[in-house]
Amino acid sequence: MGALSAALSAGAQQLPVIETNLPNGLRILMVERRDEPVVSGGWVAHVGSVNEKPGMTGIAHLFEHMMFKGTPTLGTRNYRQDQKIIAEQELVRNDMRAEEARLRALWRQGQIDDWQKPENKTPRWKELEKRFQDLIKQQRDLLVKNEFDRIYTTAGASGMNAFTAEDLTAYFITVPANKLELWMWMESERLFRPVFREFYAERDVVYEERRLRVESTPLGQFEETFNSMFWEAHPYSWPVIGWASDVPAITKAQADEFYNTFYAPNNVTVILVGDFNAPQALQLAARYFGRIPRGQRPVPEVVTLEPKQPAEKRMYAEADTNPQVDILWHTVPFQHADSYPLDVLAQVLSDRTGRLYKGLVLGSRVATQAKATQESRKWAGFFNISGEAAAGKKPQEVETAVLQELERLQQEEVPSLELQKVKNNFAAYEYRKLVGNFQILLQLMIYDGLGNWREVNEAGARYQAVTAADVRRVAKKYFTRENRAVAIYERKVADAASAKASAPSAQ
Repeated sequence: MGALSAALSAGAQQLPVIETNLPNGLRILMVERRDEPVVSGGWVAHVGSVNEKPGMTGIAHLFEHMMFKGTPTLGTRNYRQDQKIIAEQELVRNDMRAEEARLRALWRQGQIDDWQKPENKTPRWKELEKRFQDLIKQQRDLLVKNEFDRIYTTAGASGMNAFTAEDLTAYFITVPANKLELWMWMESERLFRPVFREFYAERDVVYEERRLRVESTPLGQFEETFNSMFWEAHPYSWPVIGWASDVPAITKAQADEFYNTFYAPNNVTVILVGDFNAPQALQLAARYFGRIPRGQRPVPEVVTLEPKQPAEKRMYAEADTNPQVDILWHTVPFQHADSYPLDVLAQVLSDRTGRLYKGLVLGSRVATQAKATQESRKWAGFFNISGEAAAGKKPQEVETAVLQELERLQQEEVPSLELQKVKNNFAAYEYRKLVGNFQILLQLMIYDGLGNWREVNEAGARYQAVTAADVRRVAKKYFTRENRAVAIYERKVADAASAKASAPSAQ
């Protein structure tokens, strides 16, 4: 088994990445592959929700949406008129914000129950809203909807998308090999000269996305509460999609400042994987991305550290879900030496061959499912174990069983055959994650966003070096009572009136 894992890991370890930097600070990573005549291209802005501040949470995710709105030459029939309307919209929104400030003051004084309710809006605000909607209609008459996507699709591109995480924002697409210059122009243009059209309409789209993802799901709001309880000081405490009160309050002026700070080329990495010639691609990159001026504002460092937790935290909730338990422990950030044995420990516990399934599902049958993960983010990390209670069992019983499994890992070293099996799984994954252009692009985007793309080549050997003593050591170090937070979810019980109304009528 040792030879197998070593062979797999060695075969997947060294991805031939060509790295270079343009004079404006833009980093470029290139991987030439001739498997098929396409190129998967993407770029990473080193900014996520961790870089936000109270009152502006959700702005990084909002930017993911806004970067598809076009440029002076894409997305409009009349750029000058478009800009004039945008300027007028800002004047109206400034007046609306003044009215909203008055409404918030009335809410604080208890004179209205909710300042966002339509019936509580002032006559002046309603008048301004009507004017603003007229401007939106004028702008929509000028817009060329989805032109960015249409040009790519017409050229044979596919898979255009983006995502925002706590530490990064990534944009990507796959284009035919002979359309690489088109990609260079399109992506550099929206990074160099973005136009934030329909800013407030898109802000409303993001708010609706938050409502669907968080507020309309059984555990969405509970998970937000638990996460913010777990992180006391760190900016990981707020959700990537932003707080409900912050998203509709973000202004375009704030967005412009955010863009100038975090979307400068010296805070961006461009990545190409596929069928291209690296020297020629670099010339194109210098021509198109090199024209973007270096950012004038320094990118602020995240300096807030999570304080050592002095006591266990607990949250009890009733929700429309099966009874379950969710446990978090504070651990370590990306590339910390302990992150590798913690990842191995999570794999020892997880999947159908792991200890949680064998012990809690097949053994004591206290749970129907259970899983463990270690997540090392750029600035801090956590270990998570969750389990769903079986019929007739309580979440507290699942918690007790989980802690017993962890106690075993603290007292006894993992047997060599069990550890080697886990290492083989890591070696196989190191190979599988790099078998296609997009898979390679995704790994490079994530690792670069977390702080070091070289992890794609270096992680495999580090996992193979983990010993049974390492696993036991981190289990004893991090899985302490005072270092954890526990969420207990019981099934929500309908009140008597609801139960009576939903009961079948007597015959």
